[in-house]
Order: sequence, then C-alpha cells, then structure tokens
Amino acid sequence: MLDFLNPLREITLLSVFIKMFCAVLCGGAIGIERERKRRTAGFRTHILICLGAAMTTMISHYLFRYLTLDNDVSRLGASVIAGIGFIGAGTIIVTKRRQIKGLTTAAGLWTCAIIGLSIGAGYYEAAVLATVLILLAEIFFVRFEYWVLDNARNVNIYVEYAGNEYLDALILALKTYRVVILDLEITKSGVNSCAIFQLQLPKNLSHDKIMTIISATEGIISVEEL
Repeated sequence: MLDFLNPLREITLLSVFIKMFCAVLCGGAIGIERERKRRTAGFRTHILICLGAAMTTMISHYLFRYLTLDNDVSRLGASVIAGIGFIGAGTIIVTKRRQIKGLTTAAGLWTCAIIGLSIGAGYYEAAVLATVLILLAEIFFVRFEYWVLDNARNVNIYVEYAGNEYLDALILALKTYRVVILDLEITKSGVNSCAIFQLQLPKNLSHDKIMTIISATEGIISVEEL
C-alpha cells in the first residue's frame, strides 16, 4: 500500500472530493470504451454506477466511524454487488438468431461497481489497477479473441434459404468439402426458412471459404457467421 495516500483514506472534505473525482474518472474510462462501440450502457451509466458505489462505501464508513452505529460496514457494499445484477441483466439480449449479446457490458458494469466500492473504501491502488486491466481486456485482448475465433475449427452459421430442397443441396455441398455438421436447428423467418448450422471445418478450409461456398449454393438467400 502507498503510505502517502493514507490521509486520503479517511473521511475529510478533500478525501471525499478526490474519491468522487476518482470514481468519475475510472467509471468514465470504462464507459467511454463501451460508448465508442455503441453499447447499451455507455459513458454516463458507468460513471453513475461507479460514483454511486463509492458513495455507498463512504456512507458505511461514515456511519461506523462518526455516528458510532454498531452496524456491519460491508452490508451496503454487498447490496450493491447483488443489486447491480438487475442493471446488468437489462443489457443482455438474445437475438432472433440465438445470439447472446451484452455479456461483456454486464460484466463491465458489475466490475465498475466494485471499483467504486474500492475507491469509497480508499483502496485507490486496486481501483486504478483494475481500471487499467479492464481497458486492456476490452481494447487489446479483444484482438486476440478475434484471432482465436478466426482460426477456430468450429463455427456457427446462420443461413436463410428458399425451400427444403435447397437445404438438402447445401448439406450435400458441405459434405463434399468434408465439413462435419455437428448440429442443425431449423427455424422460420417470414416467407423464407432459416437454419443455424454448427460446423466443424477441415484444416484446409477457412471461415471465408466456407462462407463463399454456402452463399454460392443455389437457393441460399443470405448467410452470416454467428
């Protein structure tokens, strides 16, 4: 721990201002990255959550230290960690193509609340380090994630086709290229039929190549990798 920060761990006018300002900076840094990607919870949402969580810890500290109330100082913080799940759940959606979106944003909101609790408790070092690591995960580690997905042998494909006979032709074309169909889910979307394929590709077949093969098959209206 950094000893020169010890005066700022107490409840004074200066420490309260710095804690609130630090909560705005940390929450805003995480939120601006989400805002840039047009996510549901963005800049202001992350600031408000981090600031509110910091206030919660400071209130617990104040009640225990200055009002000498015999209460569990961690109770309010625990309520924040549990309650933030309701806000996070609002950012998670399941699309009509069976995709789950918003998990990263929900996890970021939950972590942002914990950062706010750390700041309110005066644990600045952990809060700043966690903010830096979160930004690394969301900005730089995502490139590694995309690389892993692009080189994965298993792939999920959403296909819209004109009729059942064209689905049979598509399955035959996939088997010609030694593609293994792990799972197939057929759905309806308006006039045209839709299917979600879970495929296992051979080593010599790239994701772009399989998309080209499927889109070139007769009767295929649209194709998208999930």
